[in-house]
Amino acid sequence: MALRKLDRRTFLRASGVALGLPLLQSMTPSALRAADDEGEARRMVAICAPLGIHTPHLFPEKAGRDYDVTPYLEPLQPVREKFSVISGLMHPMVDGGHSAEKSFLTGAAHPGQPSFRNTISVDQFAAERIGHRTRFPFLSLSGGNGGMSYTRSGVLIPAESRPSQVFQQLFLEGSATEKAAQLRRVKDGQSILDLVASQTREIQKKTAREDQQTLDQYLTSVRELEQRLVRAEDWAKLPKPVVNQKTPTDIDDRANFSGRMKLLLDLITLALQTDSTRLITLKGPGGNEVVNLKGVDDGWHNLSHHGRSPEKIEQLAIIEKEEMRLFGEFIQGLAAIREGEHSVLDQTAILLGSNLGNASSHNNSNLPIVVAGGRFQHGQHLAFDAEKSPPLSNLLVSFLQHLQLEVDEFSSGTGTLSGLSA
Repeated sequence: MALRKLDRRTFLRASGVALGLPLLQSMTPSALRAADDEGEARRMVAICAPLGIHTPHLFPEKAGRDYDVTPYLEPLQPVREKFSVISGLMHPMVDGGHSAEKSFLTGAAHPGQPSFRNTISVDQFAAERIGHRTRFPFLSLSGGNGGMSYTRSGVLIPAESRPSQVFQQLFLEGSATEKAAQLRRVKDGQSILDLVASQTREIQKKTAREDQQTLDQYLTSVRELEQRLVRAEDWAKLPKPVVNQKTPTDIDDRANFSGRMKLLLDLITLALQTDSTRLITLKGPGGNEVVNLKGVDDGWHNLSHHGRSPEKIEQLAIIEKEEMRLFGEFIQGLAAIREGEHSVLDQTAILLGSNLGNASSHNNSNLPIVVAGGRFQHGQHLAFDAEKSPPLSNLLVSFLQHLQLEVDEFSSGTGTLSGLSA
């Protein structure tokens, strides 16, 4: 996945601008800093394992830095000082078994209730604030069905499950006709906003004083959207990053979960490495399929409902160890990619976890959580008392602050997660 060496001056002559360029590995550290006029590039990735992670194989018995390595943490040991495993966390009032995956990144209460209405996910909360800094405000990916990203009104954002299509969007230039059509769409959006702003100002002249603040807030939102559209127009005129990688071939066989997951993780690595986006969510695989791993002859979902059967747990562990092996390769790869004085892993806060603490009983407490990368204090097992632990959303606040957002609250979170801040 090495990037081709680019002549920066030639690149800039072609694009006509110096700011806002994607961060390319072939640029010098000074060019990297110049490429981002908003400060250093901080990023976030959130991965959900929808069928849970068997916590007795994940959580060490001992808290702190001197924990004994568990079977699931073995593949991560080459970067032990770059990740933390966290036990005892949950989202308050988030129940409903599998339904809780809808609230994994939102913290919205009672997702299993018929009257449930979701709220904004943490990646979209961040995208509203920093999404304009990259060509793509966010990526929502899926290794199976559905996604993890929700709009401010709680609507699920469709996730992309075909790596080939995402690769084309990220790195392949469209035709002149396609580029012109994209620019027209952006300009149409700007024209609509001009009309909305004009009509709002006319209404503002006729409203009572108590309505002025509401309209001022609305106009501020319009102006912010205008600025994002201007940036979108700039990105549409810039060439896409050049990567020494062919368009991946999609794997349709769901039994080949290792191959499907590796394609998605490799794609995420490329997206982060080129600074094509800074906010990525991935709903991992997990269904009724019998995966192609030696020793597994039962469906993944059925194995997750093991009922403490040693035979089922043994097969489930084969699958989940493979998940952790792939995750370990992923974060080791990010740690090896330099970006100025840091690695891409240092710049990227990564959450791997599940909405299920015990998939066999559909329990939504004591969730399996691993945090890697970012500017956090790692190399430890953070163990919280499940009866009086802080909410999982405190971790999401920590992620938002890693992104250098001035945020102290998100969902049920009222501060950062203690013990994680550097």
